[in-house]
Amino acid sequence: MMTTVKRMHNLGAGALARLLACVLLAFVGLGAGLGAGLGTAHAATIVIVNQNAAGVGFNDPTPAEPVGGNPGVTLGEQRLYAFQYAADIWASHLVSDVPIRIGAAFLPLDCNATGAVLGAAGANQVVAEFAGAPIRGPWYPSALASKLAGVDFAGPTAPHIIARFNSRLGLFPDCVPGLTFYLGLDRNAGDGIDLVTTLLHEIAHGLGFQTFTDDATGEQLQGRPSVWDFYLLDNVRERVWAQMSDAERAASATAWRRLSWNGASVTAAAPAVLDPASRLTISGVAGGNAARNYFVGEANFGPSIDSAPVSGQLMPVMDQTNGAGLACTPLSPTNALAVRGNVALVDRGSCDFTVKARNVQTAGAIGMILADNVAGEVADLPGDAPDIAIPSARITRADGVALKAVLQNRSRTRSGVVARLASDPDRLAGTDARGRMLLYTPGVLAPGSSVSHFTTEARPNLLMEPAINDDLPHVVSPPRDLTLTLLRDIGW
Repeated sequence: MMTTVKRMHNLGAGALARLLACVLLAFVGLGAGLGAGLGTAHAATIVIVNQNAAGVGFNDPTPAEPVGGNPGVTLGEQRLYAFQYAADIWASHLVSDVPIRIGAAFLPLDCNATGAVLGAAGANQVVAEFAGAPIRGPWYPSALASKLAGVDFAGPTAPHIIARFNSRLGLFPDCVPGLTFYLGLDRNAGDGIDLVTTLLHEIAHGLGFQTFTDDATGEQLQGRPSVWDFYLLDNVRERVWAQMSDAERAASATAWRRLSWNGASVTAAAPAVLDPASRLTISGVAGGNAARNYFVGEANFGPSIDSAPVSGQLMPVMDQTNGAGLACTPLSPTNALAVRGNVALVDRGSCDFTVKARNVQTAGAIGMILADNVAGEVADLPGDAPDIAIPSARITRADGVALKAVLQNRSRTRSGVVARLASDPDRLAGTDARGRMLLYTPGVLAPGSSVSHFTTEARPNLLMEPAINDDLPHVVSPPRDLTLTLLRDIGW
């Protein structure tokens, strides 16, 4: 009996942030067959099974100049070379007697002029109740199950992982024209999407960086938990998903900062990988009931808050008839006077985050706080602007409302509300109060993305956040990344 499950997750959206929607397809079933037992474990081998027809995808004969260390001379050859390069990075870190097969293809996937399905990958099968499982009972992805048992559960030829990527991206006028996969190996993607980084992310899902439990309903696949669910911890109840009801699992999947990874390996490695968390502290004679510490999302541009803490009067920009301050154009003399030498409070909307930061910086602000315009949790501020020299941070819409309330009584240059952006000496970026890594749990469920990624609060950015960030190296292990460490927790 075979069961097929389709899961989806977003790597990000919006061409301005250079992120595209990504779909994760996990075809899940019972073991399709048993191979012979194998001998002593050794470094893994990952084999790319080309599932494209002649003349397309990996077999596309379109001439291409070698780029960034990729020696292919056709588009198809370069795609395949980049895919094998990413697979070899993973293979160098894994141990398995069973060769891991990835059934891969470049195919026309959904896209339009402003967005596209970037790719899809996931486990082809799951297996439970096998000899060698560290935890007896839950579903394991077949690549991991085969490694642990020394038996190829997929049979002699079937893939353990399925991967699909968009062959039309940027190559047709109706598919985000100008935004293409960068096929080089040197991380010099510029305005393109680094294919190797994307592949490293998706292969990790296929290796087991995902749950097979429904993140919307909390329902387990055929009534059986995933091995992942033994490490997903509701940090308020201090109970793992495997111990919870369907309703409890569904609730924690949309509870911001409530779901942690309870694996000992990740918790031990986190201090060597993560930067100190940043926070906004509001104080001062006029701070009133808004005086407290706030969670913030830090900007990807400008100096880090840890390296360039700032403290000053908080002053709002007001350039809209409704009282909002977008800072999308150079500040008026009145607004420039208000923020000069102070920390500027602006609103999200209408232009890039870097434009806002540049305009308040030009006006003399020493830092920028951006209040979100939609309800939800904090997120970072994507963008690239080498000329930005002030730190910037993002707060929730609710926190923005609270700050604006205490800023009502102010002079043209002073508010009496002091804002300090600095590192938090007691917390690592992306961790809970006990130092455990947080998972991605936005208040509005992102099917397949929620729960099966690290939080976006991590600093530096990690490979398995729900977005492919521009600063990611081709690295999966400490001291730069925690992806391999998490896979070690589940048995790799």
